[in-house]
Amino acid sequence: MWVREAHQLGLVVAIGLILMGGCRDSGKRAVNVVGSTSIQPFAELLAQEYERKHAGQLVEVQGGGSTAGLQAVANGLADVGMCSRGLKPGEKEFTPIVIARDGLAIVVNPANPVKDLTIDQIRGLFSGTISDWKDVGGTPGPVRMITREEGSGTRESFVHLVIGKKRIARQALTQESNGAVKELVRGDPAAIGYMSLGLVGTDLKAVSINGIHPSAANVLAGKYTLTRPFLFVTRGAVRPEAQKFIDYVVSNDGQKILESEGLVRAK
Repeated sequence: MWVREAHQLGLVVAIGLILMGGCRDSGKRAVNVVGSTSIQPFAELLAQEYERKHAGQLVEVQGGGSTAGLQAVANGLADVGMCSRGLKPGEKEFTPIVIARDGLAIVVNPANPVKDLTIDQIRGLFSGTISDWKDVGGTPGPVRMITREEGSGTRESFVHLVIGKKRIARQALTQESNGAVKELVRGDPAAIGYMSLGLVGTDLKAVSINGIHPSAANVLAGKYTLTRPFLFVTRGAVRPEAQKFIDYVVSNDGQKILESEGLVRAK
């Protein structure tokens, strides 16, 4: 536990140094947005469009994970945290703003013949009670699980929605970003991972769950059950510059951008 907390604190300090360096280079104090690597690419896209439409406004986006984002906000190193899970009872100091909803996709290599799984099967695959693909209709061979690190909002959502009281198997390979998960699954026909539906692209295959295909339309309709909120998180008074960016993200223009990237608008 201490090692994990020290690692997260180190991430927050490193993020703070990066953000302060960026501010010095620009000569202005940018709006600093830190946290979930699931939300990061969408926030970067929004920041680019926001800066294009609002001359002189600067928004810097940095990853590090949902927990690191919350810690950065709590320590005054970021204006906005990105969190890809619901806030916990002990996190009431923060104010959550839902910017979108996302499907949590279970992904395999396109060469894997498995197209549909049940929640029980997914739980078995990641807990290690199912260790051979032939047991779920795949090609005989060992299952190689790819998971996210402690502190990841994606991992916490996955545990909440799928794993429950079970534990992710020790032999699962841990990665610290959606991009890293994507690379490993793309290069290994025996691999299985989980990630934001909006980031799957064409390189991976997102399996159906109980016959329901993972899509933004099915998330919106409530048919696809592995869903989670994408949050911007603040604490206390918000700088006007940061509030303007938040307002843009939840505006119709910002929501259209998120929809075009495969997410479901906040409301």
